[in-house]
Formats: sequence, C-alpha cells, structure tokens
Amino acid sequence: MDFMAHAKQSKGIKQLFVGLGYVPRDLFNAMQGYKRLIFNDIEHQRRVDVFLDEFKMCHNFNFKNRMELDDQTIPIADLLATKLQIVEINEKDMKDILTVFLDFDVSKTDSNAINGDYLAKLSSDDWGIYKTFMTNLNKILASVGDHGLDDAQKEKIIGRMNQLKKMIEESPKSFRWKMRARVGENVKWYELPEADKEVVDSRMSTNTAK
Repeated sequence: MDFMAHAKQSKGIKQLFVGLGYVPRDLFNAMQGYKRLIFNDIEHQRRVDVFLDEFKMCHNFNFKNRMELDDQTIPIADLLATKLQIVEINEKDMKDILTVFLDFDVSKTDSNAINGDYLAKLSSDDWGIYKTFMTNLNKILASVGDHGLDDAQKEKIIGRMNQLKKMIEESPKSFRWKMRARVGENVKWYELPEADKEVVDSRMSTNTAK
C-alpha cells in the first residue's frame, strides 16, 4: 500500500503504523525518513510505503501543495503521473493506467478528472518527464487491444490518451526543457529505483556485542 503525507506528519505516522502492528524498516527510515518511510506487517507479508511531500522513483514530483486538493487521495493527475513516470513499465502498471483513462475524462481541472493542463506543465518544464510520459503513452496506445477491452472502452481510452498527448505536445516548453532536449537520449533522463524485497524485517538489534 502506498500513501502520501506531509513530512511534518512523520512522527504521527510512525506512531500510527507501529500501533497497528507494523514494523518500521529501521535503517531505511533512519536514512530516508525525511522523504519516505517503510513499514512491514511481517506476519501477513504486507508492506506500506509513505512518501513525504515528494514522490521520487524514476522521476521526482513535489506533491506538497497538491495533497489538500482531494479529501481522500492525491488528485487523479498526480496518481497517473506516478504510473506514467515508470521507465521499466510492466503489465500491472499498464492496466492501472488504462483503468484511470477508462474511468476519468481529460480536463483542465482536478475536479473528478485527469488534469491535462497540470500534466502538460510538468512535461513542459522537464524534458525527462516528457520523454518518459510520451514513451509510455505511445507504448500503451500500441497495445490497447491486448487487454480484453471492448470496442467502446478502447475508443474511450484512445481518445482520452490522444487528448492528453496533444495537450502535452502543444504546451509551451521551458528554456531548460529545450536545452535538455538538444542532448536527448545521449544522457540518461531517469533514475531506476534499487531492487528491494517487498517485506523485510530489518529491526535494529538491541543486543550489545560481547
């Protein structure tokens, strides 16, 4: 399970999950706890990731000023961004993205819709984000017929994805974007998160060496 919260809430978050029986990943939380926390339910093999203000995986997004836009979750556009930013995208991620486009229209606001203007702005400020977003959108469009969707569903998804692509392409690009675009794929534009086991009991030992 993934959650977003503010860094200033980290103390309460730690107390909450420990109270629920989750084990903090001590070493990771000690080193990365200002931006991310991990808790494990060892007995049931469940893991919780809590991203604090920022979401950083293949690309970095600051959600600090967007978390209050929805009472229950981060806005749909931000949720979609966390999926579109995955460089080594897999079948599950692709299905998640298809589901978002099937359920939500592309709009210029965050009101029960994918805020295309917001995603276009992210893409127009950072060529790396643009590159990964567009690569994944094109990849999913090319395989939309491979997921058991009916014709009406495919038509809806394709229309919405093409609408988002158009908004991204037509959004004015920043000077930084244009300079980075000149370099292109000659320099890596993303990070790959380190491989990690889903559930690890990494509680720091309290035993004193003899």
